[in-house]
Amino acid sequence: MNRPLHDIRPAPAHAQVLVVGGGPVGMLAAAELGHYGVSTVVLEAEPRTLDQPKAGTLHARTVQGLARRGHLPAHAATEDRLRRSTADAFHFAGMPGLVITAPATEPGPIVGRSQADLERDFEQRARARGVSVLRGHRVTDIHQGPDSVEVTAEGPDGVRRFTAEYAIGADGARSTVRELLGWPEDTHPATVSALLGLVRLTDPDRVPYGWHRTPRGWTVAGVNPYGHSRFITIDFRGPHPDRHSPLTLAELRREGERILGQDVPMADPAFFSRFSDFARLVRDYRQGRVFLAGDAAHVHFPVGGQGLNLGLQDALNLSWKLAHTLAGTAGKDLLDTYDAERRPAGQRVIDNTRAQLALMRPDPGLDPLRDLVTELLGLDEVKGRLGHMISAQETAYPPAGGHGSRWEGRFLPNLPLTTDDGPTDLTRLLLPGRPVLVLLGEDGGVHREQAGRWAHVVRTVTATTAVAMPWDAVLVRPDGYVAWAPDGGPLADTLRQWFGEPR
Repeated sequence: MNRPLHDIRPAPAHAQVLVVGGGPVGMLAAAELGHYGVSTVVLEAEPRTLDQPKAGTLHARTVQGLARRGHLPAHAATEDRLRRSTADAFHFAGMPGLVITAPATEPGPIVGRSQADLERDFEQRARARGVSVLRGHRVTDIHQGPDSVEVTAEGPDGVRRFTAEYAIGADGARSTVRELLGWPEDTHPATVSALLGLVRLTDPDRVPYGWHRTPRGWTVAGVNPYGHSRFITIDFRGPHPDRHSPLTLAELRREGERILGQDVPMADPAFFSRFSDFARLVRDYRQGRVFLAGDAAHVHFPVGGQGLNLGLQDALNLSWKLAHTLAGTAGKDLLDTYDAERRPAGQRVIDNTRAQLALMRPDPGLDPLRDLVTELLGLDEVKGRLGHMISAQETAYPPAGGHGSRWEGRFLPNLPLTTDDGPTDLTRLLLPGRPVLVLLGEDGGVHREQAGRWAHVVRTVTATTAVAMPWDAVLVRPDGYVAWAPDGGPLADTLRQWFGEPR
């Protein structure tokens, strides 16, 4: 349950970080910043979390990242588990046959969690870590100078002004932060019109379950014969002439009947929404002391459940970098790596959702192409490639300095390890939120000596593993990605680049 609009303690007018937007992305960023002891204030327009039928799929890379930060439970890694994988069936462009796999040492390839549930969980964690969450506060203005950001918000007690060293705009597709600061962006105009309703289907057997294509469009139905069903229609004849006009039960019923060619009895609507394939990607995720994350930075057609995941990965990437910057333990260009790493990931999702929508167009001339894609989905290599794309397990970040280890930027699997304290694994070593240097070889003295000068930042762990690894030492970032391996040059150079000068 959400707390009232006010905390018992008065919210400070100054914080180290202001987070504008208290959805899952903003609340996760706030919870992570709170973990690091960063003074953080969240400004959210809604007085409480809204239970709406939005995204509810967490894909593998998001699940893995959240597990390493303690937000999801994880299996204890063993050698046997690492050699096995788990798999979940999924779809590509509405066509069945895609399979998403992940190592069995991870929680699972797909985890179902509603957006509202995630928001509540992250908010509870943020509050427990000292974050001030101000609901019912709508941002109306934002300015930044060389040393601070000033945000004006209207709340239950009138107009208030807040200052911070940095601000995160996580306020959704219609981001006030993005609009007020005139953020440059690249867009693709809408070409389809989609309707979503949470309704009671009074004759559920007449409605095809799941993704269903006809010559007139698509329906997507999560049929619940005992309650409300999620029912979506996709019309490829063009965008809706008035995107923001209220949707009615009669309009949703007519569109469903037009596409399916039969009656679709429905009643008792609980929620309505319109959406389209309009796409946006800002040209830089950073503008001075202000950052964008989640839908504020990128929007796309919601096929494959990738948008929520993309935003949560933004938050996991940015939060630890801000924390180190504010603590004075960051390299001079650390904050710039946020855009360098996350914008290509956003572009990748926009590109693949546009490709999927092209395959979904109900043009008979595309049937041979769809048949070919269906055939290719039967090949393990194709399934693996597309599954890793949808689940973001293909994501690898570029070397921060333009050169480095061939392992740098890759996500490290949850390795089973044994230390002097007994069996453990990589996920558990990362739970405190510190970068970890894992020494696997018998001769780790040189690496340990170099890392010792950054002992205030890096945790060094000597371990053994029965799994053959391509290196005898590895530096892992707080978000689970490799920062250094021995083929990347002296460890001290990498530590200085990421975490500043030694002490």
